[in-house]
Amino acid sequence: MSQQENDDLIATQTEGYKVGQKKNIQELQQLDSNDESLNKWKASLGLDVAKVRFPENPQTVIVQALVLKADGHEIRMDVSTDEAVKRLQENPVVIKEGVDYTFKIEFVVQREMVTGLKFLQQIKRMGISVEKMEEMCGSYGPKYENQERTFPSSKAPSGMMARGTYSIKSKFVDDDNNIYLEWTWSMDIKKEWE
Repeated sequence: MSQQENDDLIATQTEGYKVGQKKNIQELQQLDSNDESLNKWKASLGLDVAKVRFPENPQTVIVQALVLKADGHEIRMDVSTDEAVKRLQENPVVIKEGVDYTFKIEFVVQREMVTGLKFLQQIKRMGISVEKMEEMCGSYGPKYENQERTFPSSKAPSGMMARGTYSIKSKFVDDDNNIYLEWTWSMDIKKEWE
């Protein structure tokens, strides 16, 4: 069985696309270093210095939170630590049936530039996939501040048969298939907000 068959959340690959050779901050700074406008542009991307917000964490991308927005409600799901992810797994997120909702992911990029960040998510009900999304987030330079990406909205299912618990698997990866965070959680769709 191939890895594709074992893992429902594999980023799609564009035929013919080849990921470029990874360059560190110093190499990027030296490229066309005599071009003043290019140097200003690189500095605006955060390529003037390898910023590190969490020195104890060796990862380049650190996911802070997944935020669900729906019907005037905002549910912030902390995923910044293993303990926070465990709490999220134990406490389903409740949303009202039929509402339009969207996700926003908040993350920190440190040390190096990261290319082709993607957010993958699969929603299942009773083991059957009901929705799968793959959203390109883009490429980011290191910053001390949180960076974020909001995704297009979806509509929660409605009706008596749609109410219940949905299991969700989320993953944040880059072009080099580095997995920065992969976690599972659940969402309860109910008749009303609780």
